[in-house]
Amino acid sequence: MQLKSPYTDLWRDVKGRDTLATSILIAKLMGPVVLVAAIAMMANPEDLLEMARDFLKQRALIFVTGVLAMLGGLAVVNTHNIWIADWPVIITLFGWAMTIGGAIRMALPSVVKSIGGAMIENPVMPRVAGAVWAIIGAFLVYKGYF
Repeated sequence: MQLKSPYTDLWRDVKGRDTLATSILIAKLMGPVVLVAAIAMMANPEDLLEMARDFLKQRALIFVTGVLAMLGGLAVVNTHNIWIADWPVIITLFGWAMTIGGAIRMALPSVVKSIGGAMIENPVMPRVAGAVWAIIGAFLVYKGYF
């Protein structure tokens, strides 16, 4: 007789769907992108700062990236709104951050310009952010692929 683990039920939503499989799939998609972006931040901080300056000059680009970020965030939130004390909550937090960040870019581009401008004036920021993103990206790659 095989005993059923009570932990297994944490990975099922109200309709009985396996949420861990969704978490792993999204980690496989997000992890490599976050990791490569982090490597780019740390390897080419000058290029990143130049792109950021160019980005902040284009209100239309801020708006369009807001639409894309909000769409991506809503896709994650609508398929993965999991609030348990385990690693998949990182994906849920990413989804909400993307949704809120996208909405802010669309509704308040001048705020994005001022905050972004302040961030790019700090020369240490790309490397510090890159290190944090690298840890998160590597963790998601590990959870998704290993």
